Amino acid sequence: MDAILFDDAEGGRDYARVRDAIRYLVAHAGDQPQLADLAAALYLSESRLQRLFIRWAGVSPKRFIQQLTCEAAKARLAAGAPVLSLSHELGLSGGSRLHDLFVTLEAMTPGEYRQGGAGLDIVWSVEASRFGPVLLASTARGVCALQFLADEGEAEAWLRARWPRAALRHVAGQGRELCGRLFDPLAETDGPPLALRVQGSNFQIQVWRALLAVPYGGLLSYGQLAEKMGRPGAARAVGNAVGANPVAWLIPCHRVIRAEGALGGYRWGEERKLDLIGWESARLSREEAMA
Repeated sequence: MDAILFDDAEGGRDYARVRDAIRYLVAHAGDQPQLADLAAALYLSESRLQRLFIRWAGVSPKRFIQQLTCEAAKARLAAGAPVLSLSHELGLSGGSRLHDLFVTLEAMTPGEYRQGGAGLDIVWSVEASRFGPVLLASTARGVCALQFLADEGEAEAWLRARWPRAALRHVAGQGRELCGRLFDPLAETDGPPLALRVQGSNFQIQVWRALLAVPYGGLLSYGQLAEKMGRPGAARAVGNAVGANPVAWLIPCHRVIRAEGALGGYRWGEERKLDLIGWESARLSREEAMA
């Protein structure tokens, strides 16, 4: 990695370092550089660089790169529909589009919904992911829950509230392999499609199916999603259904943002939504460069 040169004029060293740090982050945004990369380029310790950057720029380097990623996401949205099919045009395959390639949705019947999960055997565990701890729960017919957790102790209570009459079994590590497949961008799979078994109204199921068609790294507004479903006047209802998604990441509700480019709400926190969008954007940019 080439070193970054900066002006050593008296009284301007720190300013020049942060100026060059910003230039570096802008130039390498697609690679999602870490603090260690930036510190090495500037010949500074990570702790000193962190303090300097916050003092001069007002935010941390990590927050700055997240904001750059968000701006790139807004640009993709502003570019219109062709951008949404970008990953298909590039012929991307493998792990970076894993859930687009192998996820199918099998909704619960209305009777099963009314019965509160009676007769269902749900196996669950809490696993570590690159985006924090996640609850993974499955039935014999497919994955029924993937929830990012603020408190691991809330996992069973969430499941019990959603399926009050189901038989819940905690099996430590049962979702570890699946979690690795989902969050490893280099993973490949030759297995059958991964089935999702979710419960919701007919309209919610329609929205979740539409979300599965949004390409990896693509973004669209609530209004655009409503139009894709043939419901151009139902943006608000679509937004409510997006927010009710019980399976994070696999049903990619994080790819829906507001028409003006703002992130909009996210069930598991806007900061995590930005992380998900930025992570996908960085890997899409990397595969685009390779293509």
